[in-house]
Formats: sequence, C-alpha cells, structure tokens
Amino acid sequence: MANKIFVEKEAYEKDGKTYFGYCVRGTVRGKDVRVAVIPPDFGGYRVLDIVYGDAMEAELVAKPFEIRDDKTKRVVRGNTYAVRTVEDNGTIYECAIKPAKPSDKSLLEMLMR
Repeated sequence: MANKIFVEKEAYEKDGKTYFGYCVRGTVRGKDVRVAVIPPDFGGYRVLDIVYGDAMEAELVAKPFEIRDDKTKRVVRGNTYAVRTVEDNGTIYECAIKPAKPSDKSLLEMLMR
C-alpha cells in the first residue's frame, strides 16, 4: 500500500440519538466510491470510539494472511484490516474492521491496488 488510506468517521441521527458509521472514500477507474466498514462484532463500536477519540479519521492498516489447506494444497491469500491512531507519545490504538458487504469488499480490494 503505497499511499496511506484513511477511514472516515461519519455521524448520523437515528431515533433522536447520534451514532457513527465508518467508510473509506476513493476513486476507482474515474468513479468516486464509498466503502462502508464495520467492526467484526457489535462490541467493536465501543473499541472504535476509543481508537478514534476526538479524531474524525484513522489510518487503514492492511495485514496480509495466507492459509494453506493441507489436504488440497490450495493456498488462500488475502488481507485483514484494522484502523489505527497514534498518540503524540507514541501509544498506538487499533481495532479490527471488515467491509460491511461483499460489494464493499470488492471495492476495498480495488482501492488497495
């Protein structure tokens, strides 16, 4: 990943309460795209609140993985993702995220190229 990609924090209202959604914005083949991302479980939203603090964006971190099936010898490769912020004193805060839908996964993979 040559250029840093950031995940934006977006506020929205529902039933009189303020909530936050998270997305990556970019351009693929001249088209503006928005990729929705979510934590892996519902409790992850609390962790995201801590990671972001008062910031409205955090760095997207891709972590490559490789899994080999011993029976078929097939190798599956891909990335897991996280958002990360770093305090002035060097403390790192990080939370795993994933694309919200299969189409978001496809768009994120296109943006990562």
